[in-house]
Amino acid sequence: MGKTIIVSNRLPVNITKKEGQLLYKSSAGGLATGLGSIYKEGDNVWIGWPGLSIKKEKEKQTVTAELKKENMQPVFLSKAEIRDFYEGFSNGTLWPNFHYFNQYAIYEQDLWESYKTVNYKFCLEILKVAEEGDTIWVHDYQLLLLPEMLREKLPNISIGFFQHIPFPSYEVFRLLPWRKEILFGMLGADLVGFHTYDDMRHFLSSASRLIGKSNSQGQIPMDNRYVVVDSFPMGIDYDKYAESAASEEALERETKYRTGLGDHKIIICIDRLDYSKGIPQRLEAFELFLQKYPEYKENVSILMIVVPSRDQVEKYKELKEEIDELVGRINGRFGRITWTPIYYFYRSFPLKALSAFYKIADVALVTPMRDGMNLVCKEYIASKIDKKGVLILSEMAGASKELSDAILINPNDINEVVSAIHQALNMPEEEQIRHMTIMQQSIKKYNIHHWVNLFMDRLNEIKGKQKSLATKKLDKESFQMIKNRYDKAQKRLIYLDYDGTLTPFSDEPQKAAPGDELLEILQQLTADPLNRIVIISGRDRHTLENWLGHLDVDFICEHGVWLKEKTNSWNMIEKLTDHWKQEILPILELYVSRTPGSLIETKDYSLVWHYRKVETGLGELRTRELSSHLKYISANMNLQVLEGDMVVEIKNSGVNKGRAATAWLEKFPADFVMALGDDWTDEDTFKAMPDNAITVKVGSSSSAARFNVVSYKEVRKFLSQIVELNTVSQ
Repeated sequence: MGKTIIVSNRLPVNITKKEGQLLYKSSAGGLATGLGSIYKEGDNVWIGWPGLSIKKEKEKQTVTAELKKENMQPVFLSKAEIRDFYEGFSNGTLWPNFHYFNQYAIYEQDLWESYKTVNYKFCLEILKVAEEGDTIWVHDYQLLLLPEMLREKLPNISIGFFQHIPFPSYEVFRLLPWRKEILFGMLGADLVGFHTYDDMRHFLSSASRLIGKSNSQGQIPMDNRYVVVDSFPMGIDYDKYAESAASEEALERETKYRTGLGDHKIIICIDRLDYSKGIPQRLEAFELFLQKYPEYKENVSILMIVVPSRDQVEKYKELKEEIDELVGRINGRFGRITWTPIYYFYRSFPLKALSAFYKIADVALVTPMRDGMNLVCKEYIASKIDKKGVLILSEMAGASKELSDAILINPNDINEVVSAIHQALNMPEEEQIRHMTIMQQSIKKYNIHHWVNLFMDRLNEIKGKQKSLATKKLDKESFQMIKNRYDKAQKRLIYLDYDGTLTPFSDEPQKAAPGDELLEILQQLTADPLNRIVIISGRDRHTLENWLGHLDVDFICEHGVWLKEKTNSWNMIEKLTDHWKQEILPILELYVSRTPGSLIETKDYSLVWHYRKVETGLGELRTRELSSHLKYISANMNLQVLEGDMVVEIKNSGVNKGRAATAWLEKFPADFVMALGDDWTDEDTFKAMPDNAITVKVGSSSSAARFNVVSYKEVRKFLSQIVELNTVSQ
């Protein structure tokens, strides 16, 4: 079994230099805690930047050797790379865009070039240790290009990617000049994870509308594999915070802090310095609260901890000044000698101190304007061992999707925040305990270890599924095996898709019609009384009967709607209706009018929008729009929207090629079963086949088929050799 390689911008250790000595300090963050059970085992390794720019080669060797003892491997970055890659592109471009603060985003080509260079630097470091069979788990927005870089070097390796910050809506994300490169970079992974369903949905929408990668139930086809996109809400180490809150040191600190603060109520706020946290807006809401409810003067205080971050960056420096001014104004306006409205600390605190703060706080006020998850609210809940306390939580935090028993607010609505504070301070103890108990049960169950195991299990499952969908090239050895089985068989059932399998696909009937070569192959196949040939296609029945009706073949048309056994009459697989067409057809006509070169094909029980002749780029763009439009309109109409080779088709759901193919398997049992097809509608046929069937996919994408060939020309050659026909052109 291969090793696991964790990759993040920062290692779970921070190296500093004091008086010429290198000092190592372990991280106490949630990610380091959760992944500790992985990277410390066996040959597993965590790769990342150690937090210090090191120039001297001897020091680099020393650091590398020390970190290796702890299963870590450093990526050394220069000061210029830290400035341009990390502070520049990662936090000056991606961070504001992903948090919906585009007014702060900078778009500079030099920063983008540095971002690419550092991502590749990480790639080279990983390649030093990665081997086939390993699993690589890449973390966060600083390394969005890394999965694709790794995929190019190690095409079969298992790669997971998790984003810890929000993913913005399509309308926001498309503002980035390098949006397509970023999407392709992320799609180098096998599994792309986000905290919430909304983030996942935004990513899928951007992938569809910007690079033409549509999805089916969160699966995006990429060449010869599928990428799965899913949500995995991250938890905390519940036991760690609960045990810390119950520790003797935390109890001593609690007594000390409570004595210093007095017996009035405490609202706690803990944030890193960042404009996405909504700190100024929260302070203004508290100021309005004291105005609106003057009876709370001298009866409630905010204990506000702001952890320093990037305060040398101009925007953050300005934010720090704004917070300082607001705190000073509010304290100056409302404060008394015996009462301070806001206790403000611009520093970090150790865990035991935080535990004490959480315990004495009657209310936690967590109001980010946008946040990927926000673990502070979960830490507060875990620390409430007496179950008394109220959480006010922004709807814009990912955690709000899990913690519905909190008081949820829109941080942009100052009056709603004021009302929430009033509600929280007046909530009866029994109600506090009831809500807190429910939230504690949730975050205790879905803790950091659950999150790690869930993601890794899903990644392993996906890789296993990819391997099962990997097709083998139809080589001479495979052909000989098929030929031997064909020759020995007493009854043969052969399913042949038409467009893309027997012929190149074309919107023009004269080009798609079978020529002499194909007709001769089919005539030879049907001439053998042991063979039963089924043409299984998405085309309409009239066209196929006109082209092939003179042959001794069966038909399954319009993806399984119409069925015909040789000379028998046509019949439907089930009673269907086409009344929906009158509502859908005008939509397709609108897109035809907007898209020169597109056309509509009308079948008995489906409509098809073709865009093969549309200008490259425009057709793909319109397809994304049309597919989304049709899926929305048809949500409650029992219809299915299919995206094929330069087509979008809408038809009755529940009817497919696989269902129809099964009817033939039951009615005409055979000891040799074979199916050939080229697109994902044929996957239903492959999945319906018995285990011993010969299934052949035309093209290189992953498939439920056992074998693959490159094109329809290889299909014709293969069929000719099966029947020992020597007239096929090479």
